[in-house]
Amino acid sequence: MSKIRFLTAGESHGKALIGIIEGLPAGLSVASKSIDNELARRQKGFGRGGRMKIETDRVQILSGVRHGKSLGSPVSFLIENKDWKNWTDIMSTDTGPKILDSKLQIVSRPRPGHADLAGALKYDHHDIRNVLERSSARETAVRVAIGAIAKQLLLEFDIHVMSYVTEIGDIKSQESGVSQGKEKYLHKLFNNAEKSEVRCPDIAVEKKIIARIKETMKQGNTLGGVFEVAITGVPAGLGSYTQWDRKLEARLAYAMMGIQAIKGVEIGLGFGAARKPGSAVMDEIFYQTPHQSGGFYRKTNNAGGIEGGMSNGMPIIIRAAMKPIPTLKRSLASVDINTKKKFQAAYERSDTCAVPAASVIGEAVAATVMADAFLDKFGGDSIKEIKRNYKGYLKQIREF
Repeated sequence: MSKIRFLTAGESHGKALIGIIEGLPAGLSVASKSIDNELARRQKGFGRGGRMKIETDRVQILSGVRHGKSLGSPVSFLIENKDWKNWTDIMSTDTGPKILDSKLQIVSRPRPGHADLAGALKYDHHDIRNVLERSSARETAVRVAIGAIAKQLLLEFDIHVMSYVTEIGDIKSQESGVSQGKEKYLHKLFNNAEKSEVRCPDIAVEKKIIARIKETMKQGNTLGGVFEVAITGVPAGLGSYTQWDRKLEARLAYAMMGIQAIKGVEIGLGFGAARKPGSAVMDEIFYQTPHQSGGFYRKTNNAGGIEGGMSNGMPIIIRAAMKPIPTLKRSLASVDINTKKKFQAAYERSDTCAVPAASVIGEAVAATVMADAFLDKFGGDSIKEIKRNYKGYLKQIREF
């Protein structure tokens, strides 16, 4: 990222999670309530684990905001971990006892599918808790808070970032932003998803998904799935074709793959484009004169709103695949890193299905990338200056 930079810090059962954002313009409305709403959305979803019953995430803004407006200086905040009170000895930042005992729950059995073993080998940790506390998806609460602020910036320019679930396990909805990518339709999908326990806009499919999650819970197993993020109101020209790392789809894919358990990302048709001839993939270009409220437009959106590394004015559609949560009640075979004996992997409290939550996280990271790309194009030191720049660019496009 070139305009917006951010850092996250904190452990899953530590005192708090911390976020710092640099690069926000002055004069942006930053409302704690809006951030808290996004944090609450992340915690919902049928199939979530017991941790969601303990934590009610609330943001505490520490700097960079005065009277509800950004100052142009770094914004910092924290999100308290309420479960910290049960982990004060185990997760103490002070010098601990010389000999760790079983009371402190040393974790020496790596769980397949987690960062446990690779992290222990990399950092020379013989207590895997040093790895799992930071690699935990609990960290995504900070990225959702950062994304909430990015959304507030984008909304100043009528850009909306939305998500909905299209698949969980082997159950698939036919509702997709690629096949029917009109803005009105995408907003309908999102509004329906907001009413769904599993963020699926298809009611009939939602019932099947919930039944499958219940069945999977009884089996001690977990489920993955697929979600889409749709972004509307994006003008043509965000991103660039001039360097590989400035391409918009590359930046979005990078951010999506940075979410825990995400194993695949597609833009528009994605892999489906490889199975069709070119004539069935490319989005033909049409034109209406300005007095017809037209300009350049497309009737299809197979490209997912991005061509040549740049937004093309169509809605941006991103699809991400999430693997099943690797922490299973039905433990998998592993090897103790200290004794080298075979064991069943340790079980940490977990979800059966976190795909609905992942879709909200997907919104957040996509919003952060889009805000960064937007500031690349229209950046200034204040919202007022950016709006001037943006207005001038839209005029340029209309008169092209």
